[in-house]
Amino acid sequence: MTARLLTEAEIAATLDIGTAIRAIEEGLRQQGRGDAHVMEKTHVAWDGATLHAVGGVLADEGLAGTKTWAHTPGGAAPYLLLFDAADGSLRALIEAFALGQLRTAAVCGVATAALADPGADELAVVGAGEQALTQVAAVAAVRPVRRVRVFSRDERKATDFCAHIADRLGIAAGACGSVADTVRDAPIITLATRATSPFLAPGLPPPGAHINAIGAITPERIEFEPALLQRCSVVVADSIDQASRLSAEFRAFYGPDPRAWSRVERLADLVLGDRPRPQGADLTLFKALGVGLFDLVLGAYCLRHAEISGLGTALPAAPARADVRLRDRG
Repeated sequence: MTARLLTEAEIAATLDIGTAIRAIEEGLRQQGRGDAHVMEKTHVAWDGATLHAVGGVLADEGLAGTKTWAHTPGGAAPYLLLFDAADGSLRALIEAFALGQLRTAAVCGVATAALADPGADELAVVGAGEQALTQVAAVAAVRPVRRVRVFSRDERKATDFCAHIADRLGIAAGACGSVADTVRDAPIITLATRATSPFLAPGLPPPGAHINAIGAITPERIEFEPALLQRCSVVVADSIDQASRLSAEFRAFYGPDPRAWSRVERLADLVLGDRPRPQGADLTLFKALGVGLFDLVLGAYCLRHAEISGLGTALPAAPARADVRLRDRG
């Protein structure tokens, strides 16, 4: 038995945003039915860096997996490991930059498809970092986006990002001078920053808007004022457990009382229930913390494709065992 090493280039050649959205939606349905299980995120911080581990089990696929990475000031190198759920052997080692970007975007695409107004044709994006372009692509895959407005504290970055949107996606995009100008009358708003103080006040989003909040995934980060949640007719998270531990916005608003958290829905249950957007909803909000199960879903799709097409480099499925040294070498 051998495993496969799948590179960034092979993942990018296998997955597109539409395929990723469809795969994630099916993974959410499996989770909602209890056929897929989440290993909740764990992380540790040191000297401005964080070590992360996420994962899950796809019972129907016979796969268990974990993605891990160290996010440091000097960079990161994320990898997804897929194991056979029956015998523990390695099935795949996957370079996971592209896969992670597509996962985060695709989950927001599913949430947007479920919660945003069907006719929403404008998108406001706050943040112009690595995640932003795939976020635009995901929203454009599920809604008829004709224009994107962008705000970044770095004006040059915002302008360059708008050019990338026009070049890569063929959608008109323009940079704005403030968060307020960016979100004004926008039916869909995506927050994709590393902010540590809130910049989206409760009164800024227009009635009927849907918000994807993806940037504040560790306790020191915060993007919107917690009181914004008071306006939300529907509040959804990819993981309620992670939101209760890692989201400063949710922790400040819902507090320690478990009854208050009953207002927060799990995305898997929303998708499985296939409920329409509530009539007359003021705001809807999706909070993404990063669920490793969905990295696993996309990794499993890529592994199936690789096994059929012959992609990947062969690796040993298990290490050759060796006797440990029981006596001091000297």
